[in-house]
Amino acid sequence: MIGRLSGIILEKEPPLILLEVQGVGYEIRLPMTCFCQLPNLGQEVIIFTQLIVRNDSQLLYGFNNKQQHTIFRELIKINSIGPNLALGILSGMSIYEFFNAVEKEEIINLIKLPGMGKKTAKRLVVEMKDRFKNLHDKLFNKYRNTLLIDKPAKVSNIDVKTEAILALITLGYKPQEASRLVNNIAKIGMDCKTLICNALRSTL
Repeated sequence: MIGRLSGIILEKEPPLILLEVQGVGYEIRLPMTCFCQLPNLGQEVIIFTQLIVRNDSQLLYGFNNKQQHTIFRELIKINSIGPNLALGILSGMSIYEFFNAVEKEEIINLIKLPGMGKKTAKRLVVEMKDRFKNLHDKLFNKYRNTLLIDKPAKVSNIDVKTEAILALITLGYKPQEASRLVNNIAKIGMDCKTLICNALRSTL
């Protein structure tokens, strides 16, 4: 099992990165809350990973810290929540926001996440409430929700918007909804990461 990788970021295309570790390139999928905190290309980063093996593929999911990794592993244990939906949940909310949504049974906020229906959201709240009782101290005693955004890059605003829309579609949003979310908050000078993160937060 691959649980942790330390290497150089070669490519970044939301929600994927290509991480070089001793000459080997690992393609890793990250929730956007993690992607937005990554350093620039060519810099070193430590990623906590979860390998998902399927009949036709092996997919590697990555996280910036153990808290996010732990929540992902708990989410995929729930019936009807696969790794892609779990990735969408962690892309749309920080783990602190997710914890509060579960504790306060905020179903209306959970169903705003891509691929999350009302029935699944209710099951999620019931099952995660019990698990959070044991995980709370481990997850939140020293955890502070911090979002680090790189300085805006000088690139075409049209290209940035297109890239952001494609990233949201990859996370499970329908093309029309992804386009609406991005266009509603897009401003000249925004880089792709800022645009995606602000679009996701606008759904809460």
